[in-house]
Amino acid sequence: MPPQRATLLQVAQRAGVSRSTASFVLAGRHVDMRISEDARQRVLRAAQELDYRPNLMARGLRTKVTRTIALLSDTLASDPYAGRAIHGSLAAAVAHGHLLLIGETEGDAVVEERLISDFLDRQVDAFLYASMSTRYVRVPKQLSGRPVVLLNCLTRAARPTCHAVVPDEVAAGWNAARTLVEAGHRDGIHLVGDPADQAFAGRERVAGLREGFAASGIRLGAAVECSWWPEPAYEAVRRALAGGLAPKALICLNDRVALGAYQALREAGLEIPDDVSVLSFDDSDLAAWLRPQLASISLPHYQLGWKAVELLLGPARQPAVHRVPMPVRLRASVGKP
Repeated sequence: MPPQRATLLQVAQRAGVSRSTASFVLAGRHVDMRISEDARQRVLRAAQELDYRPNLMARGLRTKVTRTIALLSDTLASDPYAGRAIHGSLAAAVAHGHLLLIGETEGDAVVEERLISDFLDRQVDAFLYASMSTRYVRVPKQLSGRPVVLLNCLTRAARPTCHAVVPDEVAAGWNAARTLVEAGHRDGIHLVGDPADQAFAGRERVAGLREGFAASGIRLGAAVECSWWPEPAYEAVRRALAGGLAPKALICLNDRVALGAYQALREAGLEIPDDVSVLSFDDSDLAAWLRPQLASISLPHYQLGWKAVELLLGPARQPAVHRVPMPVRLRASVGKP
């Protein structure tokens, strides 16, 4: 049988104080309850000697505060790239003395409703409502009036009722443009990918790119449209090159697109970056695996998770959309034209 955990009464008896005094000390209320420093030290020493841990379930039933957060996602928890948002959320929850519970719906509304009900039955204090890809969502009615922060998603409401934490995709596009301009590129710059394929990220990345190039008096060349996967990207770039496209730089809307572009360029006898520079978005593991290593604008998954928990557990603030910077990871795929 597992050893019995020490009780608050045992701590109080060892310290030679009342149970209520021990409770106030361990709750950090020794100042307002005018408990002497000597008594406080005795209680802390007794708790350490007995390896005392509070019964959080009993405390939750008494105070209605369980120090738990529920993270509800579509496929965020099992996605190999976006999973770092879970790590950031976990780290921030631990830093605040909270436990993080995770539920994944796989986009099933029935599963989502059941998971929320289960979390509410367990009296979780607050919710992170998360999405694997950045998109607009509707907050479930079951969460109405409860502390909620949106992680990697946001609502279309004119007056948001909760905080939303998303990547700063527009600034990422601007920084991508600046990276190529600083490398000396001014023409022959083409986009690879279909902005409509990932509505939010695609639209905002392209908007930032156009703004960034316009600031330097540069216009993007014709886009090579394809879905955001290696095979379609390979086929689209291969056809474009065979049709006479002579790019000096390709901006791929994600790293998987860049993988397809790499294959097509090499098949055409073009060297990266000597003949064509390649710049991408997401900074997935793929970016470091490619040769030459791929310059990519990083999705700050860990920082998104951390920021969401900080907003959830921090001081009350007016609900707003918080955009987290996406740093440039400059590698060997970008060179001078």
